[in-house]
Amino acid sequence: MHRQFDDLMLGSVELFCLAGELGGFTAAATAAGVTPAAVSRAVARLEARLGIRLFVRSTRQIRLTDAGRVYMEQCRQALSQFADAERMATGEDTQLSGRLRISVPTTYGHHRLLPLLPAFHREHPNVRLDLHISNRNVGFADEAFDLAIRVRPQADSTMIVRHLEDAPLVVIASPAYLKEHRAPKTLKDLDDHECIQFDLPSSGRRIPWLFRNGKEDIEYETESCFAVSEDVLGGVTLARAGAGLFQTYRFVVERELAEGTLVEVLPAFGGRSRPYNLLYPHSRFVPPRVRAFIDFLTSHVAING
Repeated sequence: MHRQFDDLMLGSVELFCLAGELGGFTAAATAAGVTPAAVSRAVARLEARLGIRLFVRSTRQIRLTDAGRVYMEQCRQALSQFADAERMATGEDTQLSGRLRISVPTTYGHHRLLPLLPAFHREHPNVRLDLHISNRNVGFADEAFDLAIRVRPQADSTMIVRHLEDAPLVVIASPAYLKEHRAPKTLKDLDDHECIQFDLPSSGRRIPWLFRNGKEDIEYETESCFAVSEDVLGGVTLARAGAGLFQTYRFVVERELAEGTLVEVLPAFGGRSRPYNLLYPHSRFVPPRVRAFIDFLTSHVAING
């Protein structure tokens, strides 16, 4: 088989990644135990091979170009897989290590995922967890994510989708709001209430509220002077402050419902939910730390969900 990378080129990739992570050739040289000139030559070697600039250099600093940032993320992922493969081949994979990059929505992040992570860290203290908490759909290839949790995964044959749970929905209001406004008894009554809206980040479309009447599933269009985008938790904060009604996941507000600081309305029309799914790239080789996290999360969600 023809070799595409010799030892010098692989070493250049490692030095390039260090320079990108640490933000400078001198810092990378110190970490690697070589001279800054050696790091500079390694980067120049890669730039000549690729025909692109990886860094923008000035007298005061260096920074990655857009192409350099994408290349670094892919190289880091590849180097991490090399390390995983060595540990598996030598039987030294009992202590997992490396970086695990996860994208998760704000609601699921704060109320489901983040509370579980200390337990995962105790099991695997050498795995670094980098968390991207946002409702934006990330690009796995460009941004080098290992895993993402999403409600609406896009159809993509390159991704594996694992169902985590169906999260029940609930309509909430504050006691103060319900003192001033009679609680709705029917879905039609919602027309007389402030029904706080949430706009989908991807399209700006307002999400209809989901209800079940007997065996019939209903999508009901509501209106309000209040609309939230990006962060669903903003709607919960508005409802808590007495701005109106809001439909959200029960796991987000279960403590407030138990304490009475929020009140469930229209319980007779409950029973709907939205699915949360775990996504990761379809690959013949799934790093052990990724497999360990998938097993950990699916087992703990099943227990605590």
